[in-house]
Amino acid sequence: MDISKLENELKSVKQQMDGLRDLEPSKRAEMGAKLNTRNREIEAELFKAQREAREREVNDRLQGDKLVDITVPDLNARRGHLHPITRVQREVEEVFASMGFIIEEGNEIATEFENFDSLNTPKHHPARDMQDTFWLDNGQVLRTHTSTLQNYFLKKYGPEFRAISVGRCFRNEAVDASHENTFFQVEGMMVGKDISIANLIYFLKHALTAVFKKEINVRLRPGFFSFVEPGFEFDMSCVFCDAKGCSVCKHSNWIEFCGCGMVHPNVLRMGGVDPEKYQGFAWGFGLTRLAMMKYGINEIRHFNSGNLEFLRSVK
Repeated sequence: MDISKLENELKSVKQQMDGLRDLEPSKRAEMGAKLNTRNREIEAELFKAQREAREREVNDRLQGDKLVDITVPDLNARRGHLHPITRVQREVEEVFASMGFIIEEGNEIATEFENFDSLNTPKHHPARDMQDTFWLDNGQVLRTHTSTLQNYFLKKYGPEFRAISVGRCFRNEAVDASHENTFFQVEGMMVGKDISIANLIYFLKHALTAVFKKEINVRLRPGFFSFVEPGFEFDMSCVFCDAKGCSVCKHSNWIEFCGCGMVHPNVLRMGGVDPEKYQGFAWGFGLTRLAMMKYGINEIRHFNSGNLEFLRSVK
């Protein structure tokens, strides 16, 4: 049945129904019943005709299209994989979790207290000059290090715990092959009774050996960080030449890895922990730097470049 003819007939019937009010009451009921019956018949025929027209349209389109079974894998498609930073982060978190460390996330926006004061770095302290900070209009900062979590750890877990946090940090750096304004760090902290430097060395050495899947030697050198006392520079044996001497380690056999030390008494006090009863150690190392060493990458800017060819090449 032609759809347009049915639509016209339906329109005519409705017009006749509108004119029923002009008929005599005796004829109005009889004519109204006939028109209602015809109206329902036309609507049913029209619905059927429209449905059949849609089905023909779909069938005609399918006849001209190439059918694709979406359940069949595309053998030519490239498979994606995790970003190198994410892969190393998960390795690090797995290693420390196996040693009893809690994994925490921290806020990338921090208060001045969290980023500086709680870490024994009050206003006008020279150590603040070492971090060119992004300040926000409300007085907060984009955190310059994951050490902002130290006060949080102390207040949340009390005087005995071990925890790490991994996340992005921000500094107003001059960008080059080894420096970025956005980078990733790993903060670690352990507090309790009879905690010593030996514990710090053990955990970091074990973690590095697990990540690089070979024995890593370590050493400490004196270093200054306002939130630890004593403070150290932590070096690891060169993974590029197996400590035989190369251009990367400048033939010293060692690579500077991170800053660390025993938690400063003032930091413990601000976290509500009595430094006369408890001690702890803390470290902060660059996850981005660790990924560069693990995968042999010499250009830090590749990580944030969005270059898919580079990301596919990192295995």
